[in-house]
Amino acid sequence: MDDALIINMLFDRNEKALDELKSKYSRLCSYIAGNILSQHEDVEECVNSAFFVIWKNIPPDTPDDLKTYLCRIVKNKAVDKLKYNSADKRNPQFAVSLEEVADCIPDERGNDITTEKLAELISSFLREQDEKNRKIFVRRYWYGDPLSKIAEKFNMNEKTVGTNLYRTRMKLKDYLKKEGYDV
Repeated sequence: MDDALIINMLFDRNEKALDELKSKYSRLCSYIAGNILSQHEDVEECVNSAFFVIWKNIPPDTPDDLKTYLCRIVKNKAVDKLKYNSADKRNPQFAVSLEEVADCIPDERGNDITTEKLAELISSFLREQDEKNRKIFVRRYWYGDPLSKIAEKFNMNEKTVGTNLYRTRMKLKDYLKKEGYDV
């Protein structure tokens, strides 16, 4: 079923919209949450919570891209659950990927940058990258894929993927500096 139709059904408060949403995106949502959380029950909880947020927020929200909107909610729920479960015992794979990208993101305290503006800048930067670099970056920092999985997916060596990500992060850092943000 088309996402626009699902959104219309949500606006009409038709509960079949949730069934359609789950049918279409449950696997993707579980994949995203599963890359952050290790417990199957936590993954299910995050996915179900994300569907509830969709039901609660549409309307009034009218997302342009339902898939991206849902994935962002799932990812945020999973990160929140990870923090809740144990601040000291984070999933090392995901914590490492967050630490990697943190070095090239402006510090909120030293910059007048909103989350929305930062997201726009990162999206703009990624649109300027070639398709392979963009996909590798998104697989690592949006989906939380480990280097080994990315290397397998793109038929590359793990070290090559790491080098590629490092160079892309440095380009992002330079891009944000040119946009006037102290990294």
